Amino acid sequence: MSKSRVVELIAPSGYPPDAAAVARGIDRLEQAGCVVTNAAATERRHQRFAGTPAQRAAEINRLAAAGHALPDIALAVRGGYGAVHVLPALDYDALRRRLAVAPTVLVGHSDFTALQMALWQRAGLTTFGGPMLAYDFGAPAPSEFTMTHFWRTITSPTVTVSWSAGPDDAPTAEVTEEGRLWGGNLAMLCSLLGTPYFPDITGGILFVEDINEHPFRVERMLFQLHLAGVLGRQRALVLGDFSGYRLTDYDNGYDLDAMLAHLRALIGIPIVTGLPFGHCEDKLTLPFGGLARLQAHNGQASLVLSQYPYLPS
Repeated sequence: MSKSRVVELIAPSGYPPDAAAVARGIDRLEQAGCVVTNAAATERRHQRFAGTPAQRAAEINRLAAAGHALPDIALAVRGGYGAVHVLPALDYDALRRRLAVAPTVLVGHSDFTALQMALWQRAGLTTFGGPMLAYDFGAPAPSEFTMTHFWRTITSPTVTVSWSAGPDDAPTAEVTEEGRLWGGNLAMLCSLLGTPYFPDITGGILFVEDINEHPFRVERMLFQLHLAGVLGRQRALVLGDFSGYRLTDYDNGYDLDAMLAHLRALIGIPIVTGLPFGHCEDKLTLPFGGLARLQAHNGQASLVLSQYPYLPS
């Protein structure tokens, strides 16, 4: 990265419990030539949250204030839970007017998915699923994969990513689909189904991830999206990282692969696995609302991403 960037921290969800991780994250951003603002967001506490709902909503709305200098990047401190509290208090019209014409990158993952969904549905804003301050930038040893892809994506008008997918993802023919890329944390997607903040996207490419969710619970959430008609309106479903669960004898072989075989026979759209995204060290930066061209065949997959806000070099 050759140009200094202003990174404004936002904390719409939980507070960061590890002060050392916060300090490491800020230091690494500064070493990369960034100017980090609003570090006070990392110090707010209200119960398990990074401030009251009003404080957290005001932090997002401030991005739309005429007297507030827009940062290059608005970076979530962490996830956890709580972003849903701020959704009714956001000034979507003002955010759309200000941010739709400015190349500001809003990025986070996990609970941040709720904010991304609302900003797309109510303001038409494309945001990014990607690294956060405490977990990623503040890791004892940050992932080179994550950092490289983050800076490359947000400073390029288009980017291509490839990964090793499951060998049975396209058993008879190559998958080639194009549509709006959207998604994120599966539990957060299901939590907003039926609300004014759930995206009305048809012909999209939906990506999902989650942590500590047993395969049958992952299936239950995907079934909810299926029965609500969401999956049937998409061109493809892409699965990211699903880790942290533990199988028992009672499962009797009903693991993630068995669950996916069941879904493939049911939902009628391609399912591609192995996307490097989620609660994992190595994660891509993905534009929620950008255009994506998905290809998968013989255990290999790729996404060509475009039509998203990016920072000029």
